[in-house]
Amino acid sequence: MNIIFLDVDGVLNSSGWNKQHPNEIKKGFLIDETKVFLLGELIRKTNAEIVLHSGWRFWFDGKSNPNRKESEYFYNLLKKENISFYDFTPDFSTEEIRRTKEFSLVKAEEILCWIKGHGEVSGWIVIDDLELNNEIISAHQVKTNSSKGFEKEDMEKALKLFAEQNK
Repeated sequence: MNIIFLDVDGVLNSSGWNKQHPNEIKKGFLIDETKVFLLGELIRKTNAEIVLHSGWRFWFDGKSNPNRKESEYFYNLLKKENISFYDFTPDFSTEEIRRTKEFSLVKAEEILCWIKGHGEVSGWIVIDDLELNNEIISAHQVKTNSSKGFEKEDMEKALKLFAEQNK
């Protein structure tokens, strides 16, 4: 099974998109629909499953149902592309990490723990705009530009990473 560990901010939205869509932001529509379409294309090409490792995972209940207006919009955009969450990474954040929003300090550990508990993984990538400070993760990461989000070049890199792992 192929897995995409997905971050949201800086991936499915961007600082550039945010500046151009202030009305959508005010309404809680924080996701760029074109990025979700591109993610859907990647999933169709790789048959990958999504494991959400973004802080957005806290905006869903244990059954992947949204519990905020922002996550409901996100959920509906994913649904349009026939995308659903396979799972969520565990939460290793501390009160200090949550207060400072330094989630990158534990994301690598959360991802590696999830992989360790799921032997059926044949290939995996991490799509995130942050540096996750781990050599294993870096070898599997598609690091997006936070001002642009997930782009075609990022999808090409993801396809290449999956191809290398599934030889």
